[in-house]
Order: sequence, then C-alpha cells, then structure tokens
Amino acid sequence: NTGIVTVPDERLEILGKLSKTQKIVPAAIEFVDIAGLVKGASQGEGLGNQFLSHIREVDAIVQVVRCFEDKDIHHVSGTVDPIRDIDVINTELVLADLQSVQKRLERSVKKAKQNDKEAKAEAALCEKLIPHLDSGKPAVTAELSDDERKLMRLFFLLTGKPTIFACNVAEGDLAAATKDPGSHPHVGKVIEFVKDSHDAEACVISAAIESELIDLSAEDAQAYLSDLGVESSGVATLIRSVYHLLGLRTYLTTGEKETRAWTIRAGDKAPAAAGVIHSDFERGFIKAEVIAYEDLVSAGSFAKAREVGKLRMEGKEYVVADGDVMDFRFNV
Repeated sequence: NTGIVTVPDERLEILGKLSKTQKIVPAAIEFVDIAGLVKGASQGEGLGNQFLSHIREVDAIVQVVRCFEDKDIHHVSGTVDPIRDIDVINTELVLADLQSVQKRLERSVKKAKQNDKEAKAEAALCEKLIPHLDSGKPAVTAELSDDERKLMRLFFLLTGKPTIFACNVAEGDLAAATKDPGSHPHVGKVIEFVKDSHDAEACVISAAIESELIDLSAEDAQAYLSDLGVESSGVATLIRSVYHLLGLRTYLTTGEKETRAWTIRAGDKAPAAAGVIHSDFERGFIKAEVIAYEDLVSAGSFAKAREVGKLRMEGKEYVVADGDVMDFRFNV
C-alpha cells in the first residue's frame, strides 16, 4: 500500500494569514507499507525476495515495533518483546545484504584483475563489509570513510538505509510514553537498543488512536486528543522525523495566490532551491530575496520587514536554511 502524506508545518497557516493567501500547499512524502517479512525472508520465506526488492527501492525505513500488551491481538511469537522483533527483522536484512555483498565481491575481484580501479575499490569495500555483516551488524554502523560511504550507496544495501523505529504503544500509554519514554517498559528499552546497535532514533506513536481519528473532524479529533492528554497520536512527529532523516529541508514561498512549502536537500544552494519550482528559475538565477520565517512573522509584513532591514538579497553561493521565505529573480 502506498500513500502520499503531507508534512505537518504550522508555519504555512501563519504565513497564509499574513499574506491573505487563497491556497496552502504543504510538502509531501510517499510512504510505502511493505508487508510479508517473516523469519527466513532472506531464504525466500513469506514473500521473500519480493519483500526484499520492495525495501531496496525506498530511501529510508520506518520499523513499526509493537510495544503494547493486548491478549486479543495475537503476536506471531506468542509474547510481546520489541527487542526480539527488531533482531528478527535485522537478521533477515543483514543476511540478505551479506549475500548481496558476497556476490558483488566475486564480480569485483574478476574485474579488478583487469586493472579496473573502480572494481578494486568495490572489492576493498566488500572485504570490509562482509565481516561486519557476518557479525550481525547493519551496514550503516560500519566504520567507513566518506568515499566508502558514497560508494556503499551504490550497493543499495537494506541495512545501509537510514532507519527510524516507531514504538507503537497502547492508547492509554501514549501520554506518559511521549513525556517520559524511559518510563514505558518497552519504549525505553527500544530507544537504548536502537541507539547502540543501529545508530538510530525511535519515536512514540499509537496506531490505535490514529485509527480512531480517521472518521473525526479536525475539531473533534483535537478534542479527543486533548482528553487523552496529548497533542497528536505521534504520527505527525514520525512524518517530520522521517523528513529530516532523509536529509530534507523546507523553504517557503507566500503571496495572495498561494503559500507553499518546497522540499530541498540540506546544504542546497539558492539556484538549486529555485530549480525545485522550475528549471528556468535555476538556469536563469540572478538573486534571491530571503527572510527567515521568524523574522517575517515578527515584523508582521514584508513591507515592515524591509523597513527594519530583515529582507536581504542572496546570490548563487547562499546555502538555503530550513524555514527561509524566498522570492527568486531570474532571467532566461
């Protein structure tokens, strides 16, 4: 199942009011719900290779981990143990990667004998990764140089992808688990475990609450959450976390017709950001008029911001910051 979800961003509504805008367009991410992973998937159990190929196509992985007790909802292993569940999934992904790297090493060694420099580099990287994977560790935690990490991305390893763990808790546990994750018997363990073993972060969600919110209006949903002592089911936090996990950032444009969030990569310069709107903007880039979101809201209008010197002109080397409000000048 594939779904396009919007990235929650309260800045858009505030900018929209400031500009008296007619339309608000948030950033979006595509989530793919991949089913079929069971113990032995790397050997073809369950959906086997079909499941693994689906994972290879994504940019990052969200592992939803069961952290709630419920006698009415059966667990395939009979008991609730999120660390064991993570180990089962990780083992299958590591085994699949190990097979992939071993095959790649065989091909690279043959090419390296013909004095192929790229093949030699690949073979050397494979020889580093194989013992690491063989010890049950994900590729993402291997000690590699920047060049080796860049090369490893071309391997499309399952355990080389950035991963976040979503701790799925019971409806009644969400408020306490969100405020103090360590107080929850399962969530605290997951946070510590994935930090040490996967160099990854974990967040708290409640799928049960999310399913209740589906049929409610925005007002009723907020009232329901307030009664539970939380601001959200955790899904909004998960979406924002994934957005940043992917190295994505947002800049904003606003006017009477539209207020929109545009997605760029961390470190992108002004011309690349302009190109997200249209290739002509990047090709004919001249300057960008820029103001930080906080400065614009504080000033109350573009006219006032210009008056107090908060609006500035930036050139081709400007690195766009998350939350910049921008207007581009170009000529083609």
